[in-house]
Amino acid sequence: MTAHPALDLVDAVASQLADPNAAPLGPRVKSSNRQHLAYGPPGIALLHIELAANGLGPWQRAHDWLAAAACQPLTSGPDSHPFYGTPAFAHALACAADHLPGSYQCALNAMDRQVAVDASRRLDAAHRRIEAGRLPQLAEFDAIRGLTGYGAYLLRRATGSLATRAVLDYCVRLTEPITHHGETLPGWWTQTGPSGSPDDRFPGGHANNGMAHGIGGVLALLALAARNGTVTDGHHAALRTILAWLDRWQEETGSAPTWPYWVTRGELRGRLPSSEPRRPSWCYGTAGLARAQQLAALALSDTGRQIDAENALVAALTDPDQLKTTTDNGLCHGFAGLAHVAARAAADAHPSTVGQLRATIPTLLATVHPPGTDPELSAAALIQDEERGPGFLAGAAGIALALLAPTTAAPPRSTWDACLLIA
Repeated sequence: MTAHPALDLVDAVASQLADPNAAPLGPRVKSSNRQHLAYGPPGIALLHIELAANGLGPWQRAHDWLAAAACQPLTSGPDSHPFYGTPAFAHALACAADHLPGSYQCALNAMDRQVAVDASRRLDAAHRRIEAGRLPQLAEFDAIRGLTGYGAYLLRRATGSLATRAVLDYCVRLTEPITHHGETLPGWWTQTGPSGSPDDRFPGGHANNGMAHGIGGVLALLALAARNGTVTDGHHAALRTILAWLDRWQEETGSAPTWPYWVTRGELRGRLPSSEPRRPSWCYGTAGLARAQQLAALALSDTGRQIDAENALVAALTDPDQLKTTTDNGLCHGFAGLAHVAARAAADAHPSTVGQLRATIPTLLATVHPPGTDPELSAAALIQDEERGPGFLAGAAGIALALLAPTTAAPPRSTWDACLLIA
């Protein structure tokens, strides 16, 4: 069987990012983002870890990038989060350690303890906030900076532990309504804008639906935990609460259902939301939310909802109006990310939809790496892009990682995407 041409781009990116001391890295990687999973060495290490785990690259490259990330003390405590500092590095280290028995284990055990301690402190603060009747910040619970992200790590490293169950208990509690100034709001309602800062465009705040920063990530975590057999009190009820919320805000665009990125106070009080086409990305929009709903349906053994979610994903990945809002190739909100989500969803899909999901992938791959394109030139352009650079979430390393499962029809061996809560 001939290798997919997109794998040439993966090889070129990996080769040009082989050595952290020689790779053409921009300021985002060399600055304080050294500890950042999204932009820095930990995310680039994930590419080399996955390739090595598949026998497609040397482990030395992975080790060199891990060493580059850990060349100075890592941040822990309140200044760290799942994508920065000790938790971010621990995710990458765990991906490597799974395939190198005995390697990194002492350091990883220490990091596991630190992550559990930091999560516990955050949980204590979150429960105090709930008991005081205050609304949360996005960073309290989201997948990038908050407890959902900690839950993703703990579910993988300590399934069924007290620490994991404590995060799941919190997620269940987050789905309970909260009364604020006499008005009943979803428990995840925040007073800020989507950036996490006060925003005049969001008077009264908003409810964020996204996978990266909203209730979509909480839904995915609860679903993944249930599928792994880790269930806490109220677990299934919380899943159904979030699904009912998404059902309420589902929009019909003519070709398929979509979901808004967020719900404003005006919309909650009855104003119609905008129905303009939105980018169907992992971080926000239909692709990530469809995958989260598919996982929830699988956890609840709800075949009808599963098929509906899969059909929504197929439609999002074939709708010209939605696709033309996608303007880059990145993992977070670009075409490579869409291809990866499609591959992950297809692996779990119902027999009636699996073929349609797989059929969306070739066009997405061709968009990322058009036939006849020089992979070396494309890799260099991606790595040297001043805005996105070589990193994981929006840059070259993430694009290369996201191309592997769709081109090989095999799931990631290193579970690098556990931090995205899509598997």
